[in-house]
Amino acid sequence: MTPLLEVRDLRISFPTGGGRITPVDGVSFALERGRTLALVGESGCGKSLTSLAVLQLVPAPGVIDPSSRIRLGDTDLLALRGEALREVRGRRIGMIFQDPMTSLNPVFTVGDQIAEGILAHFDVPRREAMARAERLVGEVGIGDAKARLTAYPHQLSGGMRQRVMIAIALAAEPEILIADEPTTALDVTVQAQILEVLDGLRESRGMAVLLITHDLGIVAGRADRVAVMYAGQIVEEAPTAELFERPSHPYTQGLFASVPRLEGPLSRLTPIRGTVPPPTAWPAGCRFRPRCPIVHPRSETMPPLLDVGPDHRMRCWLAEGET
Repeated sequence: MTPLLEVRDLRISFPTGGGRITPVDGVSFALERGRTLALVGESGCGKSLTSLAVLQLVPAPGVIDPSSRIRLGDTDLLALRGEALREVRGRRIGMIFQDPMTSLNPVFTVGDQIAEGILAHFDVPRREAMARAERLVGEVGIGDAKARLTAYPHQLSGGMRQRVMIAIALAAEPEILIADEPTTALDVTVQAQILEVLDGLRESRGMAVLLITHDLGIVAGRADRVAVMYAGQIVEEAPTAELFERPSHPYTQGLFASVPRLEGPLSRLTPIRGTVPPPTAWPAGCRFRPRCPIVHPRSETMPPLLDVGPDHRMRCWLAEGET
C-alpha cells in the first residue's frame, strides 16, 4: 500500500556555542491511510520535534537538512511555502499539541477558536462555521455543545480543554491527525475517554493518526504500528502485536520492564538506569550503550536498522545473532 505520509532520513539541527547539534538524526517512517502509527520514547528523544517537522514548525534557529524528505501523497511538504503550506496546515494535516492551556487563546471563546480554522479553509458564512463548530464540540464528547461555544478556556476542565483542542484539529477535516502527547497531565479516567474519542474519530473519518507518546500502556489496542525512538533515532519498529509479543531492542525491553502490570504476581519495576543524554553528549557508536545491560563487542560502532523478523527491525548488533 502506498503510504499517505512518508518521512525519509529526517535530520534537524540547531546551532550551539560548541557547533551544531542534531537532535533528530536520520528518522524514517511511513503512515498509511486510516492507520495509527505510535512514535514512542522517553522525553528528550526527539519525538515532538519530529512531528513538528512534518508541518515545518521546527522552532528557530532549527534547520531541516536539505537531504530530508517528507511527502504527503504526491506532495513534497518541505518544498511548500506561504499559502501552499497554509493549505496543508489544518486542512490536510491537523495537530493536537501537548498543553491546551498554552495552545488555546485565553481571550477568545471556544466557538471562535474552532470556527477560525473552518473560516480559514472553507468559503462559508460565519453562521455556518459556528454550526459546524457546535457539531464538532458534540462529536468530541462535550455535553451542552451550544452553551460551551461561548465559554472561555479557563472555564473548562483539563479534559474539556483537550477535547476542544481535538475539535480545532479536526475543524478542517484533515486526512492526518498528529496527536502529540494528547493525554498529558490528565487523570487515568479522562485519559481513557480522550483516547476513545480519538479512536472513534479515526474510524468514523478514515483518518491516519500519528500518535506521539512516552507511554507504552496507551499504545496497545490503539496503534497498528510502533516506532520506538531513542536519542534522535528510531531504534525499533514493528507492528504493535509483534512488538508487544517480541520486543527485541534492549531499550524497548527496558521500556516494557518499566510499565506497571495489573495481571500476574506482583513484582518490582525495573527502571532503565540513567537518562536520555542530550544531543551534545551522545556517545560514539550505539547511543544506548552507556545505559544498556548488554555489552556487545561492536557497540562502539553505530548499528543500522537490521531485520529481526518479517516487517520488524531494530538498531542493534544483536540482530545479527552475535553476543
